[in-house]
Amino acid sequence: MRKFEGFQKGVNLGGWISQFSEYSIEHFDTYITESDISNIAEYGFDHVRVPVDYIVLEDEAGNIRESGYEYLDKCRSWCEKYGLNMLIDLHECHGYSFDPMKKDDKRQFFSNEEHMSRFLALWERIATRFGKYSYIAFEPLNEVVPFDVVDQWNALLGRYIRMMRTIAPKAYLVIGGVCYNSVGTVHLLNIPLDDYIVYNFHCYEPMIFTHQGASWVDFMPADFRISYPKTLAEYRAVSGELQKELAGAIFEPGIPEIGPKFFEYIFNPAIEKATNDNVPLYCGEHGVIDLADRHDALKWIQDIHSAFKKYSIGSALWNYKGMNYGFDIDSILKQGLKAVL
Repeated sequence: MRKFEGFQKGVNLGGWISQFSEYSIEHFDTYITESDISNIAEYGFDHVRVPVDYIVLEDEAGNIRESGYEYLDKCRSWCEKYGLNMLIDLHECHGYSFDPMKKDDKRQFFSNEEHMSRFLALWERIATRFGKYSYIAFEPLNEVVPFDVVDQWNALLGRYIRMMRTIAPKAYLVIGGVCYNSVGTVHLLNIPLDDYIVYNFHCYEPMIFTHQGASWVDFMPADFRISYPKTLAEYRAVSGELQKELAGAIFEPGIPEIGPKFFEYIFNPAIEKATNDNVPLYCGEHGVIDLADRHDALKWIQDIHSAFKKYSIGSALWNYKGMNYGFDIDSILKQGLKAVL
């Protein structure tokens, strides 16, 4: 399978210009600075994934906010200075949010031509400004949630790819499927292919471990804790007591016990799709909530990265700081994380 060169070992900058608590210039100016990018490069990462919400780049009426593009350009210049590649991820667009805390209709965007046209227009502006840089890749939209919009999503992706190719013909476009960008839906992608398409997925399996105590997960007790690894039977028993969405891959028939082989198994359909299409494969998000035991979290990261390395799957850890998944970059060596990555 082809390798996504330069995007093998990354980290997300979530919480900076996406998923912030309020629109605040002070926050944007201080949350991520040049020293953060310097640290990320020093610890051996090769890229950053930069989630950005549309409201940073345009107001609700669609008027351009130049300040938002300036934040992206600052990050670009820092990445260039310290030898990092950069992936710009549109985390939310006008009319669509993956956020489970926003109890809206997550299907309506995909049948609303006004929303989709505005989405494409925003990307035309992003590509015009950043498409000339060979070290910048683009991700059209974070985590399409509903399964039943798969055909509409493929159709919109076709429009997106054709438009982007008129502006940035050799920019990498990092494309994910439905069901929160599940690895199990990569094989449903049906899009125009070229040498600069990358298949993308996110992985937080087993959800019962990586999301333990998460406040945004319905019916998840705040004090719930569980270790890693445990047997499939143990994870299944506890998942059955919580919500259906926590079940995930652990209930698939024939799945191996938790460990590197577990990840290889659930990645396999995506690996086959990527291999057959001669397209690189990338995991744009993976990580463990900071409520979990740190030694257990490190073991989980070690296991999933074993599968990444075996199949040359690029990846970006969620998250550099905050967002309930942050880690202290200065303690990476002590945690053993650098050796794992």
